[in-house]
Amino acid sequence: MDILGISCFYHDSAACIVREGNVLAAAQEERFSRKKHDARFPKNAIKYCLEEGRITAKDLDYIVFYDKPFLTFERLLMSYLTVAPRGLRSWLESMPLWLGQKLHIPDLIGKETDYEGVVLFTEHHEAHAASAFYPSPFKEAAILTIDGVGEWASASCGFGSGRDITLLKELHFPDSVGLLYSAFTYFTGFRVNSGEYKLMGLAPYGKPVYRDIILTELIDLKEDGSIRLNLSYFDFLGGMRMTNKRFSRLFGGPPRKPETEITQREMDMAASIQSVTEEIVLKMARHVYDETHLKDLCMAGGVALNCVANGRILREGPFENIWIQPAAGDAGGALGAALSVWYRYLDNERIASEEGDNQQGSYLGPSFSNGSVRDFLERHRYAYRQLEKGERAKVIAEQIAAGKIVGYMAGRMEFGPRALGARSILGDPRREDIQSVMNLKIKYRESFRPFAPSVLEEKASKYFEIDRPSPYMLLVAGVREERRLSQVFHEGMSIMDRLKIKRSDIPAVTHLDYSARLQTVSKKYKPDYYEVISEFEKLTGCAVVVNTSFNVRGEPIICSPEDAYRCFMRTEMDVLIMEDCILFKEEQVRRGEKGDWHDEPELD
Repeated sequence: MDILGISCFYHDSAACIVREGNVLAAAQEERFSRKKHDARFPKNAIKYCLEEGRITAKDLDYIVFYDKPFLTFERLLMSYLTVAPRGLRSWLESMPLWLGQKLHIPDLIGKETDYEGVVLFTEHHEAHAASAFYPSPFKEAAILTIDGVGEWASASCGFGSGRDITLLKELHFPDSVGLLYSAFTYFTGFRVNSGEYKLMGLAPYGKPVYRDIILTELIDLKEDGSIRLNLSYFDFLGGMRMTNKRFSRLFGGPPRKPETEITQREMDMAASIQSVTEEIVLKMARHVYDETHLKDLCMAGGVALNCVANGRILREGPFENIWIQPAAGDAGGALGAALSVWYRYLDNERIASEEGDNQQGSYLGPSFSNGSVRDFLERHRYAYRQLEKGERAKVIAEQIAAGKIVGYMAGRMEFGPRALGARSILGDPRREDIQSVMNLKIKYRESFRPFAPSVLEEKASKYFEIDRPSPYMLLVAGVREERRLSQVFHEGMSIMDRLKIKRSDIPAVTHLDYSARLQTVSKKYKPDYYEVISEFEKLTGCAVVVNTSFNVRGEPIICSPEDAYRCFMRTEMDVLIMEDCILFKEEQVRRGEKGDWHDEPELD
């Protein structure tokens, strides 16, 4: 039996195919369309999923959508009526898409895919809960989902046992942790639904001086983690912005304009909202534990991508283990919706794996054979060399150890926002200049943004304060005390000056507060990447490499050889690995046609 899950129309559209309860393939539309956070109907992602399953849409047993559009439309209608006539412009802009597509999902699916069967719908947070629990390694577990908003719900808690999921409580719009965090994302000059990672990365540069203002003026926080927003400071109900003039007065001036200098105010606001968010999430986690008394926790929803908060739950919360859906945002709703139909609607038995989760390392996207890579390179007459299997990992490790920045494309693409060694840019974590070089010359992004370490799973505790695997880069842990170096800051130091201070013996992956968002790499799920890091350790004595996503700012992570080569030539990357092919920048012919390597990257 084949079930296709679809999520779309808000942000990060995606598709997933489940066969007999096993996830065959899943991918975000942005990877094919090359439009970051693409919200359109995921026709390319669906095409890929069907090809991976070697079927057509007519062979599908069910298609399931991750949201109930009429309930969402009801929320929008009620919100606009609440603030009318102030939200007229926003209403007029949104209605054509609703009346033309969003309220006619079965017709749209039939038109786009030639599918003629039954279309099912899950609720938004039901899909999040299913994406969290069903792939997890737990027979039973508490469930916590937190995001901006689904139909009406902005958070939910409950538990899963076997094939059953029971949601006990919900927090409803407009009270939302996700929208609160996004309001600060907007106010500090970053893009909503895209810049939340930047806000989290900026937080250690500031102090939580606005924490009490947030807790007294903006929200009413209850002991169970539920919140009530003071809507007099926000404009998202019917306006085109997240915050209003009263919010600006509270924080001493208007929002920061994008691309302008980041001041101490923005750093302190980032630290403050991060601190408040962590407290809210911890209270929610403790409450769901009190409700369920289960030792394990599963999480999903966009707020579950806040890996700093996740790390605190693990260290300070009552749960022994937590498992977070790698595609925790809306993209993962496609996977959750398909699994929900298999287990809840069709009542199939679920057997939790004792050897790990059922997410397959989240390597669920397209792969490209050595033959297809070589055909691409030879067709375009790009200079490359073929690596023998026995020497591949050693040659790549030598390039990293020599200080080269290496683009790495191998195996199936990752599902979710994190690069996990299939579509990654790699570097030497021991080099002090790598963070600024990779940010400014490779990624074309803000210099303060930290990079993640990939570490051999069995060596992780030698470098970081962690006692378990973190395969999906969703936990933050401290660099071990003995590896840290003291930092001396002076009043008024710029971000660039603070970045130059060496913080540990792996400075490129050590954030300002000695934290790291780490990925542990196992031989089971990613043997090629594991071998590269192992060879790097043999050469250097260091079992860690820098890992950042293979893209430039404003673009999605690369998918195909074409994407990889274009990104390679448009940046100051030194080496490109595509399967068993290695390309060196100095050997490439620098063409001058429009659309080639020297084009300016699109900015966020």
